[in-house]
Amino acid sequence: MASLSSLRRRSVAASLAAVAGATLVGVCLTVGSASAGTLSGSLYRDPSSAVVRWVAANPGDSRTAVIRDKIASQPQARWFANFNPSTVQSEVSEVIGAANAAQQIPVLAVYEITNRDCGGASAGGAPDLNQYQTWVSNFARGLGNQTVIIILETDSLALQTCLSGSELNARNQAITTATRTIKSGNPNAKVYLDGGHSTWNSAGETANRLRAAGVQYADGFFTNVSNYNSTSNEANFGRSVISALNGMGITGKRQVIDTSRNGGASGDWCGDDNTDRRIGQYPT
Repeated sequence: MASLSSLRRRSVAASLAAVAGATLVGVCLTVGSASAGTLSGSLYRDPSSAVVRWVAANPGDSRTAVIRDKIASQPQARWFANFNPSTVQSEVSEVIGAANAAQQIPVLAVYEITNRDCGGASAGGAPDLNQYQTWVSNFARGLGNQTVIIILETDSLALQTCLSGSELNARNQAITTATRTIKSGNPNAKVYLDGGHSTWNSAGETANRLRAAGVQYADGFFTNVSNYNSTSNEANFGRSVISALNGMGITGKRQVIDTSRNGGASGDWCGDDNTDRRIGQYPT
């Protein structure tokens, strides 16, 4: 999988679900059954999100009604992708406070890892891993103490081609430390690590990378943020990853599946030539 630009892929009208320990879509499944998962309640719909602001600013546009009804009406993840250690705590606190007041569960996507996207279209992040940990510590201080879902570092584990052995070890340690820092800041935070998607690395390789990055300290992993694969394929892939993790003695992990753009034909992950690109199942 190559990476998409952050603006194209980051809508994450994030749907949540758990399957065999897996998922972010319409259903929460626990290991081997179709029973409810451990989270309950509705996801936070930010009344000041970019799409809500667009709808308000374009009342006469012919597309406004459908965008309002089909997209702006749904919760979305809030992305934290700017390196702003001095202000990130207050920005997180603002989102968390609004979600708590609405009695809804916020979804925050952290996208700050050093050498993000291997310098590709979504390049950026913290200048180095020491500054990354400073940013994460400040981020964690704003999380409060109620349930919040953290999508931690898209592509950071699935895309490693630009890293040397020592750089890979440092990244794995950085993500492990970030996970533990967030959990320490808010024990009710649900943290998920990068699992790529079902047409990228194998389930076994994905499980190995998750273990190296400290998934034992997290709640599970997420998939399909950087692709448009069907929910069923992602859920099957997630079950295989969870089975591989179980074989390593790492149990009880769940999967988040991004369904925000996977409602049309599969293939052509970049979406430029596929005329059947659609939003997928709504967030749950």
